[in-house]
Amino acid sequence: MQIIYEDNHLVAVNKTGKELVQGDKTGDISLDKQLKDYLKEKYNKQGNVFLGVTHRLDRPVSGIVLFARTSKALTRLNSLFREGKVKKTYWAIIKTLPPKESGTIVSYMTRNEKQNKSYCSEIPVKGAKEAILDYRLIVSSENYHLLEIDLKTGRHHQIRAQLASIGCPVKGDLKYGFPRSNKDGGISLHARQIEFEHPVKKEILKLKATPPGNEILWEYFLHQLGPND
Repeated sequence: MQIIYEDNHLVAVNKTGKELVQGDKTGDISLDKQLKDYLKEKYNKQGNVFLGVTHRLDRPVSGIVLFARTSKALTRLNSLFREGKVKKTYWAIIKTLPPKESGTIVSYMTRNEKQNKSYCSEIPVKGAKEAILDYRLIVSSENYHLLEIDLKTGRHHQIRAQLASIGCPVKGDLKYGFPRSNKDGGISLHARQIEFEHPVKKEILKLKATPPGNEILWEYFLHQLGPND
């Protein structure tokens, strides 16, 4: 577990592509459980430790996950997320170039609960929710390309489904049409940065998470971008 920011109100973790944010039927130890144990031991707390989950990442996705350490911080962060005042930037590795080097994808998304999968339509359909993201190509290797994504809405599997809908599934994402899995079982989608106003201190926080170090492609792209990205 890699902690990238911590104060009395918040804690942010760089999640791997294997970790669960919250417990599920698998029974695997989740990030929130690990964090509670860490906080309890570090601060010698008695009884239950408060920890609020402000947002989630799909299990195979890596990157920043933000938790609240107080109910006050959780309430305010929930409001910021609900009002669209949290800027979330993702990086995605793809094999097929999009039609344009930058653009906006607008879809109407429906979710199939049994399949745990979302579907995109270009026109409104019954029960669908509008999904919007901006993307731009930032660097390429011989066979793969790195997109930076500014997520405007937060739908189930949004980036994965929307990129697949334009013929650019995320590397390793078998569920959305990529032909091969990644060796670690994750997918090459990373929550790179989150920017928001601190719920108590009222200063702007911009937190970054380094992509997984176990894949040569991430290391290559980071080297190409240089230390300022």
